Amino acid sequence: MIADPRVTLDRLKSRASRHAASNADKIRVVFQLDHSSSAVGGGEAASALTEALPDSAYLVIAGSDGASFQAPKVVVTTPDGAVNSFQNVTPSSVQEIVRQIGAGIEEQDDEPFLGRQRRIALDSAGAISATDINEYVLRGGYSGLIRALTMSPEAVIEEVKESGLRGRGGAYFPAALKWEGARRVDKSPKYLVVNSEEGEPGIFKDRLLMEAVPYRILEGMTIAAYATGVERAFIYINAEAELSAHRMQNALDQARGVGLLGESILGTGYGLNVEIRRGAGGYVCGEETTLLNTMEGYRREPRPRPPFPTESGLWAMPTVINNPETLCSVSFILANGADEFKKIGSEVASGTKIVSLSGSVQRAGVVEVPMGTTLRQIVYDIGGGTMDGRDLIGLAVGGPSSGVFPPSMLDTPIAPGQLHEAGVMLGAGGVIVLDDRTTIPAVVRSLAAYNADESCGKCTPCREGTPRMVSALDRLTEGKGSSGDIDELLQLADVVGAASLCGLGQAAGGPITSAMHFFKEEMFALAE
Repeated sequence: MIADPRVTLDRLKSRASRHAASNADKIRVVFQLDHSSSAVGGGEAASALTEALPDSAYLVIAGSDGASFQAPKVVVTTPDGAVNSFQNVTPSSVQEIVRQIGAGIEEQDDEPFLGRQRRIALDSAGAISATDINEYVLRGGYSGLIRALTMSPEAVIEEVKESGLRGRGGAYFPAALKWEGARRVDKSPKYLVVNSEEGEPGIFKDRLLMEAVPYRILEGMTIAAYATGVERAFIYINAEAELSAHRMQNALDQARGVGLLGESILGTGYGLNVEIRRGAGGYVCGEETTLLNTMEGYRREPRPRPPFPTESGLWAMPTVINNPETLCSVSFILANGADEFKKIGSEVASGTKIVSLSGSVQRAGVVEVPMGTTLRQIVYDIGGGTMDGRDLIGLAVGGPSSGVFPPSMLDTPIAPGQLHEAGVMLGAGGVIVLDDRTTIPAVVRSLAAYNADESCGKCTPCREGTPRMVSALDRLTEGKGSSGDIDELLQLADVVGAASLCGLGQAAGGPITSAMHFFKEEMFALAE
């Protein structure tokens, strides 16, 4: 007999409510523990707080709310709803937190970093437990999956198509078209892979999602799998992201334990089994065909396309590859409807985008804003501008396979794909703020060197061309260059971009072409 998933979820909510009621009269102390706070002693501070907490309070371990500049962060909520937070917590400051808990908490205004965002994927990040599925369920979690399971797979695909959701991994391909393409292929089994490799510098939003809202990723993944006809899925996680892998495995185990994954999800008859696979190391593993190669035990290098993964992917079967951020948006769309998602964003792109904000910025971290938000709003309104008021010289946007913008481009709205024809792309959403302690040629050289180091070596243009770019930049930045080096850089950027097999090489010229366009005087001065 097929169960009604809505009834089963109501039972899960009732159980979660009873669990929450046991702490209703206590002070809630949330410790935000993620990879960034762990790097500055968060684990030790969390242990100290656990030992010192009075009986009148209870501790919740959450992921980060994205405010990396405040990590480690503790948020305290009293039974009557008053909220206060403590930033940059250390083991030695724990006693002061405990003292204030005993003295009473005063309500605190929203901090501008969080108050100026629009959160969908990051909703509840840092506020709910990262290790207890009950809190996610109580916050409305899995309502999107329940709605999906009461619809036909085709209707789910149509809902996502109507929302206009594009993938958030960097390529921005319409999510529903991937699902539809794989579903139509007359081969089985079909597979789904969640691409959580995220190996490029300046991008750290997927780790935050895995460490703060792992259940939301699982919900979106299950919806995508149901719509596509997938019964076996994989979460591919960067080899160095230990905490991310631990949190996702814990979430998988809990979801299976309450019937939200497994042979018959909530008694509906539809089943999905999920495994975690660890990355093989290297930036290029984020390229989807390289990812598939490593899952099959082959070298970390891309495959020629076509065929595309939706036709012949993992083990030559139809495979959908989605980014965690994409899947978090899927959960919102099914829970709230395509029209609600379309109300957010711009004319060219609906919904929100998560941006990893770092470099010389006062409030570094992970932010989520509507598509169409300008770089100025991200860097100044949310990020608070440069450190110590230093002069802004530019922005490195989109990771090492993108380019650099001057301050005059701050009013550029974020959008899928290219932000400027000179080679600057939004990509996965990294923004590195550059001040007058560095130079644009030095930044370009660093980005070019990273691309050269990370080239898998399979195709000649990328293997040979990216190191030659670095050599030319070295000659220029060391005062040994000439106009011939400038010409060679421009030629190499074109050739490598046009002839490389995968996205790493195809976009490796972006730092060169953007610098030559926006910082022409500074770059050409190196050849004099």
